[in-house]
Amino acid sequence: MMILTGEEGDGGKVTQADIERVQKELGLDRPVYIQYADWLWKIAQGDFGDSVWYGTPVLDDLKERFFITLELAALAIVLAFIAAVPLGVLSAVKQDTPLDHVSRLLALVGIALPTFWLGILVIYGLTYSVGWLPPLGYATLWGDPFTNLQQLIFPALVLAFHDMAFTARVARSAMLEVLREDYMRTARSKGLREWTVVGRHALKNALLPVITVSGYQFGRLLGGTIIIESIFVIPGVGRYLIDAIIHRDFVVVQGVVLLAAAVVLLLNLVIDVLYGVLDPRIRYS
Repeated sequence: MMILTGEEGDGGKVTQADIERVQKELGLDRPVYIQYADWLWKIAQGDFGDSVWYGTPVLDDLKERFFITLELAALAIVLAFIAAVPLGVLSAVKQDTPLDHVSRLLALVGIALPTFWLGILVIYGLTYSVGWLPPLGYATLWGDPFTNLQQLIFPALVLAFHDMAFTARVARSAMLEVLREDYMRTARSKGLREWTVVGRHALKNALLPVITVSGYQFGRLLGGTIIIESIFVIPGVGRYLIDAIIHRDFVVVQGVVLLAAAVVLLLNLVIDVLYGVLDPRIRYS
């Protein structure tokens, strides 16, 4: 409130009349329950309100920035999944071998390293070792795919390294549990090759907790990769939220939080449906 009225008062001073005027413009002079009911009614109509700082419709800004974050999150989660599942499977099959120890150490390092610190290391490494930095800003995938890949591949790798580490540990634990099941012993007694047993019988059942974790991580990334988008200057939802917090733009913050909640609920629904596809024993009545 003080920020919005600070430049309009007499000599830079905020008067009570200025505050009351802005409160009336924003509708803050009404009771809280009326404000909340009005907000819910507008949300139901697809109206997220206008940004207090920029004056633009929040929904339009979210539509534009959400697909940028969606592309970054999808690239990161695909890279993490591709690396984590083979790593977890090999670690489980080769339990207590040097390969297993290296895999567990890599997963531990990936979980322990903060993504913002790793992102800063990547930028410093590219600058001082290679003398190159990804192009700033954002080029659309369909407009300039090569520049788009240059801009997103490194932040996606930073995010994927952390997600890969956690997913690999879950994949290893799930695979170890499945390998001890009776039906695995039956499959081996039929004379099937070990990798056929692992790939056809074990992996499909071990993927259920992996998909659960990946869905959670994907929802978290879609909610806004706040620090990474700020470090790599990507105009996504995360950077939009940071700007809103700095400017105390509560309308934008509400919109981003609501979007993140909706994405998480939708992903939970998709994951529940995938359970029935991957495991025939699961049926929804």
